[in-house]
Amino acid sequence: MVTVVLPQHLRTLAHVSGDVELEVRGAVTVRSILDALEARYPMLRGTIRKHGTLERRAYVRFFACEQDLSLESPDTPLPDGVASGKEPFFVIGAIAGG
Repeated sequence: MVTVVLPQHLRTLAHVSGDVELEVRGAVTVRSILDALEARYPMLRGTIRKHGTLERRAYVRFFACEQDLSLESPDTPLPDGVASGKEPFFVIGAIAGG
């Protein structure tokens, strides 16, 4: 099981009150986690990744094991801590301003 930590607005949209636990089949990658997340919570489609291209939205970041994984290939295997469920996978809404 993989633990996914969502920002509050996505928890509200998905009607969950805490972290999400997902079973991910095959290699644990950003793509496989997001595929499993969107399959279980279809209302999240288009909020983290763009419709059609499935590219990460500009103001969304991914973190795990104290690493920013946002710019990595979505098919890069994630650290063993995430795959084993010992470490969570974080989806974070970036803040911008000036």
